[in-house]
Amino acid sequence: MPSAFYDRTTDEVARDLLGAILIRRTADGLMAGRIVEAEAYGGPEDLASHAARSATGRARIMFGPGGRAYVYLIYGLHNCLNVVAHRPGEAGAVLLRALEPLVGVGAPTNGPARLCRALGIDRSLNGASFGGPALQLVAGPVPAEPIAIGPRIGVAYAGAWAERPCRFWLEGNRYVSVKGKSV
Repeated sequence: MPSAFYDRTTDEVARDLLGAILIRRTADGLMAGRIVEAEAYGGPEDLASHAARSATGRARIMFGPGGRAYVYLIYGLHNCLNVVAHRPGEAGAVLLRALEPLVGVGAPTNGPARLCRALGIDRSLNGASFGGPALQLVAGPVPAEPIAIGPRIGVAYAGAWAERPCRFWLEGNRYVSVKGKSV
């Protein structure tokens, strides 16, 4: 993806990532999957975003240039992969929630932790470019499935921000992590 792709609102990038191909290269070979679910997280104003807490620490990367991986640990156990994307001068990232396996993926990818586990993604990739050797994002065919939009998952602590329609998924795709109604 060209760098300008990431220099837009996180909502725009999240929606446009649907159907894109995530490629992961390791010493053991190549794995790839089609993105079928993503959630947008904005800057300091978005109370569900790590960027709302601080521009330092683990969220620091969300304030940097787009097209980089933001990988963090949740519950002290599970890695989650995000694509840093935002307008220039802002902050944000898109959480990749689910992939449809295409090549070399032999484990479930329906959910952010499962996606990372299946592709061997951990915090050593935090800050990696999506144009680099370990991770790549490439445009895929325009999805045939309709795009559904609804609230994000697991961020009830963020109050009204939890209900914002910032989750995008391919309607009816069996690899989507959480089935739900769109708005």
